[in-house]
Amino acid sequence: MTVSPNATFTALVTTTFRNHPNMVADNVSNNNALYRRLYKKGKVNLIDGGWEIVRPLDYTENSTYQRYSGYDTLNISPSDVLTAANYAWKNVAIHVSASGTEIRNNSGKERIINLVEARVKNALRTFANDMSSDIYSDGTATNQIGGLKAIVADAGTGTVGGINSSTYTWWQNVVQSNASPLQGGGAVTIGTTTIQTQMNNLWYALTRGGDVPDIIVADNNYFDFYEESLQQYKRYMDSDEAQGGFLALKYKTADVFFDGGTKGGGIASNHMYFLNTDFLEMAVHRDANLERLDDKISLNQDAVVIPFLWQGNLVCSNRSLQGVLKA
Repeated sequence: MTVSPNATFTALVTTTFRNHPNMVADNVSNNNALYRRLYKKGKVNLIDGGWEIVRPLDYTENSTYQRYSGYDTLNISPSDVLTAANYAWKNVAIHVSASGTEIRNNSGKERIINLVEARVKNALRTFANDMSSDIYSDGTATNQIGGLKAIVADAGTGTVGGINSSTYTWWQNVVQSNASPLQGGGAVTIGTTTIQTQMNNLWYALTRGGDVPDIIVADNNYFDFYEESLQQYKRYMDSDEAQGGFLALKYKTADVFFDGGTKGGGIASNHMYFLNTDFLEMAVHRDANLERLDDKISLNQDAVVIPFLWQGNLVCSNRSLQGVLKA
């Protein structure tokens, strides 16, 4: 029995996707440093479903703490200490396709596999690049995930996860503005001699016991200022990151990534994000983590299209431990 070229093409696409499970995280067509780091740190969390992505929040202290003696009446009033942030599911589709002519002309296995490899790799690179841009976005594009411009906003405010941080100020992120620095005083002209002071004070504002930022991502300008400020004391990250093609330094205990460049991951100019990924994750539906659907054969075209679907969102459970250094 002769296997049809369409069936061969479909099988090769499926196999090729399975053979490249890490390409979405590891590709370096664009920088994609933050996306790759979230993936590597296990911050891509597969979940079963639900109407929305819900993250419980411990937002205030228990009000019944009381010093007492003898027969004092104890405060047993209930304390409402929990709420939740709700994030809508967002969907992405990407397709690998080929016309019937291409498939028939490349029907020999050794020929068709080159076509499949090239298109699958392109699809994976495209997905990672566009998802990286979405991670830094404000989430206002149609059906776009909520990115860092919303979660770690330049103003520190905004509604995230259904919670209005102007009303509930404990839900605001920290902003280190060079125009009005956290440490007080006049505006700071950011540069090699001033960037570490700005970073230090933002770090202090984001430190809560053992909770500290573990990832810092910067655009061209701010990464360059920080790198130059280190001079001979530069500390680069482990060789695994270098082999992945990512330029990274250390700041205290955090990894500092360059995510700018002409092929930047989407980070805004003159921005440096201080992120605590204990409270920041990419929540993804386990049944739509670039899952392959059945191939589609058009009724009015000589072509095969194979869809791959992704469903999820960038989720934060504590904005007050996320910060941005900006102009």
